[in-house]
Amino acid sequence: MAEKGKEMNSSASSGASEKKSAETKNEKKEKKIVQVTPSEDYDLSRLTEYSGHTKIFRYLFVAERCKKFEAEAYKTAIAALKQTQNTHVYRKVFERLGEALGPSFGLDQAWADSVDKKAQQQLDRLEHELETAKTSLIKESIRMGNTELGNFHYHRGDMNSALRCYVKARDYCTSGEHIIEMCMNVIRVSIELSNFAHVLNYVAKAEQTPELKDKATIAKLKACAGLSHLEGRKYKNAAKKFLETTIDIGHTFSEIILPQDIAIYGGFCALASYDRQQLKKQVIDNPQFKHFLELVPSVRDLINDFYNSKYASFLENLEKFKSDLQLDLHLHDHIQGLYEKIRNKAIVQYFSPFVSIELKTMAEAFKTDVTSLEKELSKLIMDGVISARIDSHNKRLYAREVDERTTTFDKALKMGSDFETHTKSLLLRVNLVRNDFLVKLPRNEKSEFQHHKKPN
Repeated sequence: MAEKGKEMNSSASSGASEKKSAETKNEKKEKKIVQVTPSEDYDLSRLTEYSGHTKIFRYLFVAERCKKFEAEAYKTAIAALKQTQNTHVYRKVFERLGEALGPSFGLDQAWADSVDKKAQQQLDRLEHELETAKTSLIKESIRMGNTELGNFHYHRGDMNSALRCYVKARDYCTSGEHIIEMCMNVIRVSIELSNFAHVLNYVAKAEQTPELKDKATIAKLKACAGLSHLEGRKYKNAAKKFLETTIDIGHTFSEIILPQDIAIYGGFCALASYDRQQLKKQVIDNPQFKHFLELVPSVRDLINDFYNSKYASFLENLEKFKSDLQLDLHLHDHIQGLYEKIRNKAIVQYFSPFVSIELKTMAEAFKTDVTSLEKELSKLIMDGVISARIDSHNKRLYAREVDERTTTFDKALKMGSDFETHTKSLLLRVNLVRNDFLVKLPRNEKSEFQHHKKPN
């Protein structure tokens, strides 16, 4: 998962010295946390649709970054933690909070100790059963033992131990269904550990399994691959995977992602990386993705405004989204980059029909001043994104004129030269074949050629 899950889960399985180091790093990260003021439309209750660790970490993520919902988010996260066996994160939250939420929301030490005691008994039983299975040398029993032990560590929040158990189960899988189950377990844990390279490896392994026919599982794998590419800032690949995800996923994967997330992540990645024709064909006219966009009408309207060149409403609505997206567990690190790419594409698309245009007119369309717009355009011109020149005195932007006649002539000359080179190569080969000569590189000599004549 993102940074929140990684911080708490990794420390659950580390030694004392590692814990101290992790806490020091966490303290440094906390200092850099930017406080966010969400829009009036932001609905914290939407997070209740998630389940498992994701639900808890999303509430904690919002609590750390939004003063408006801090108390409510912490209380909901604590209540959710008491429905799990994850006492490590539970204690960690109160180490951070103290008695800030009041006496009614203090640390329940008796509950935590009771859960730890029962968990230790369960761990002893599972380890004994696994040892018994290993003694009997029955593959299925060993696989199930490792899987159950992995599930135990997962629910306790010890993701590293869970990952080790799931990976060990791989050697004892005897069917395609077992391999798919093992891959999904490893993917789920790897996302929470932010090990997205691992996620892609096991997504590929699961997709290569012939027994993979369940549509919901296929959709889950596509969504996980999309998340991995998103975290790797490969927005075009992420968009492709999210757009390939079918509505069969429904709410069956709420411990990782919701259908609304697929609409938001896929929509914004497509806006940042697809051209106008791709946006129409692969997003707007995509029958599968339409189902996701219907769940988030604001994203659908945003994409339509961009395609229809309604820049005023597009930029206004885009800005409204920004603060809410900064409270998203996976998307918050990518907002700046995505918004910059989307805005640059809008500027290029706006200017494309014009030979020249006043900067003042463009500035009004993009809700900025002429000076700031001039700086943006200068950067785009220097980066080769837009072919134009700026008249700073008259405050106009001119498209660079392309001499089509000269360009076509140059292309024709190049094609002629390439054809001549290719023809000479073919003639040389024909002459060699006609005279029964073979040119061969000896085994022991890399720099010399030997010519052998074929025997009659």
